[in-house]
Amino acid sequence: MPRQPRTGVDETILDAAAALFARHGYEQTSLKSLADAVGLSKAGLLHHFPSKDALFEAAWAQSRVLSGQVAEQVAPMPAGPARDRRALELLTDVALDRPGLVSLLFRALTAPGEDPQQAQDELMINEMFVLDPEKDLPRAVRVIAALSVMAVLTLLANQEGDKTTWRPLILATCYDALGHQEA
Repeated sequence: MPRQPRTGVDETILDAAAALFARHGYEQTSLKSLADAVGLSKAGLLHHFPSKDALFEAAWAQSRVLSGQVAEQVAPMPAGPARDRRALELLTDVALDRPGLVSLLFRALTAPGEDPQQAQDELMINEMFVLDPEKDLPRAVRVIAALSVMAVLTLLANQEGDKTTWRPLILATCYDALGHQEA
């Protein structure tokens, strides 16, 4: 079982590592590139996480914790536009604060088979948006589109350093992707 992050440094390492794993996959991400991404030597990185595998597992675990928190918050809400909007708000806030971890979570949608627990991640997303992909393919496509747009736009917002201005635009775009009309 991966350990939970101890400090802000560990959280920064996890987010940077998750971004690299999401972008390049586990096999193509080297320990050196992980260390370079957070400004540490390989030995310094291994002080925080004993191996690349441990770092990968910790990043997935933290990503699941964050998505699980979102799922728990929307679970009591009835299916529909209000629940979708709340899920998008919560996911966008997480993505703006922890873009790497959200990218890794969304990789479950774009790189099937990379992680043995991906089915759990897909199920959590389906539960968040009350989605049965086999029965409602158009909605499944819209949810994937909304989450993809969110991932790209939150990364851009972080690059621009202007999360406050971008947040409502991201939410409106994601909400539109789901086919909902603004009230």
